[in-house]
Amino acid sequence: MTADAPSETDLATIRALPLWRGEITVEALSGGITNRNFVVTDATRKAVVRLGGDIPVHGIMRFNEVAASRAAAAAGISPAVLDAGPGYLVLDFVEGETLDEAGVRRRRDACVELVARAHRDMADHLRGPLLSFNTFHVLRHYGHALREGGHRLAGHLPDLLAVADRLARTIGPIDLIFGHNDLLAANFIDDGSRLWLVDWDYAGFNTPLFDLAGLSSNNGFGAADDAAMLGACFPRVDDHLRLRFAAVRCASLLREAMWSMVSEIHSGLDFDYAAYTAENLARFEAALGQFAAMDRS
Repeated sequence: MTADAPSETDLATIRALPLWRGEITVEALSGGITNRNFVVTDATRKAVVRLGGDIPVHGIMRFNEVAASRAAAAAGISPAVLDAGPGYLVLDFVEGETLDEAGVRRRRDACVELVARAHRDMADHLRGPLLSFNTFHVLRHYGHALREGGHRLAGHLPDLLAVADRLARTIGPIDLIFGHNDLLAANFIDDGSRLWLVDWDYAGFNTPLFDLAGLSSNNGFGAADDAAMLGACFPRVDDHLRLRFAAVRCASLLREAMWSMVSEIHSGLDFDYAAYTAENLARFEAALGQFAAMDRS
């Protein structure tokens, strides 16, 4: 995706922030699909400025993103928060490579270890009210939004939500951690010596299996990758855990597909959501077939 030049409104907002020293240059970053991102260079440093308000239809509340970003920085997971206010978040710039799916697979063990550290260490640094990320509430909420919005695939919703109910029954009670909940490849940065995890828009309390399932489904993990990941994160891996993981993996993909469906009718950003919907529905159907085979065995 090619980054558009910053609008005059965005430039004015960025220039008005109080932390700059001297003249600044502003460069738009590509890839943002819930906000607008820019690299800003002043006389002393580089920073990333994220502009965007709350998006209630997706459960994105910026107070929660800021709290999660601060906690992740304090835990050494994410870059430092330099400033934050209504509609903006400023982070220290990390010079490095933004990973793609193949890069995540190559750095699988390091990515898994970083996610496990976030689950383990961030709780000590969290402050104030925070959101939960209940996958099945999100799916039901999206179902309402899609019916009310007259989405082109609204007729498929009863079947999709029936599958979601089946997955929820399989998963059962969960352990609760504070998770990232959006482990796309582009949210990992390799600076040459370590990895960073960024973009906490969807952060909230959830099962750790959701982040692991998202890491797998978003980055093309195979069975051996999943086995290695589960072995690294749990003291005992049995058939019940594998089945629950397969169910969460399906739920993660269904959530991504329905997120895209909602974005088709609610987002004003320049992104091919219809193609993204089709891609994730296809991934969901493939994962559901694997889950069904495990559930019969």
